[in-house]
Amino acid sequence: MDVIEVGSGPLCVVALHGIQGTRAAWLPVAQRLSPLCTFVLPNLQGRGAAPRPATAGGYTLERYAAAVREVVERHVGGRPFVLAGWSMGVSVALQYADRYRDSGGEARSPLALWLLSGSPALCETRWFSAGDGAALRDEIAARERRLGLSEAADHAAVALTWQAIRQTDQRPRLATLPMPTLVLHGGDDDDCPWPHAQALANGLPAGRLATIERAGHGLLTGHADAVCEFASPWLRQLADSIHTGDTPAPSPSISLELP
Repeated sequence: MDVIEVGSGPLCVVALHGIQGTRAAWLPVAQRLSPLCTFVLPNLQGRGAAPRPATAGGYTLERYAAAVREVVERHVGGRPFVLAGWSMGVSVALQYADRYRDSGGEARSPLALWLLSGSPALCETRWFSAGDGAALRDEIAARERRLGLSEAADHAAVALTWQAIRQTDQRPRLATLPMPTLVLHGGDDDDCPWPHAQALANGLPAGRLATIERAGHGLLTGHADAVCEFASPWLRQLADSIHTGDTPAPSPSISLELP
């Protein structure tokens, strides 16, 4: 597996990248929060030294969630953990939380979810217009540049992933996920417009929405300070809850306007 740990804080956060990113997308946030959190950062299939399946069947949400299960088993151990995701990582986090619940030695449920720039209904997003071929590869290259990714997934892996996940709809499962959830979203996100975040937060029983006004899809790379400003109090409350045994109360929906 291709996994690193960043930070030395008491709260374990398993953080998942997006469809075109790698674990490098999380580094600005992980480094800022390193006194509070220990980030477990995997490269999932098609990134870094991770396996590269040759067909779309290797890049379904189910296969990504299975890879996350292996990360949790090998690198989290018995620690309570927050499962975080950005963009497609939100969809993978929801799939993991739904598929792998605490029962008889199976992979453990996360203490909480931290969901950035995501959607519960990829079937209603338009990350790419083309379905395959050279036109799709051209769109993948253009979106990679627009998002300002310091490292990017293989274009072939992105194309196969999009073919595998573009018709998925996780809205019917949201009500069954009871853990505290912070949904953090840019008010000017064109890839997952703000109503997607609203649907995500409203559908989760303990979901709360925080909006960074005038921010787009690239929260991790373009607005790391604001992300940490929003998340730090909530993460600190979660860390405290591990020691006290209390369930953290959801925060109210809030917004932060960037200059």
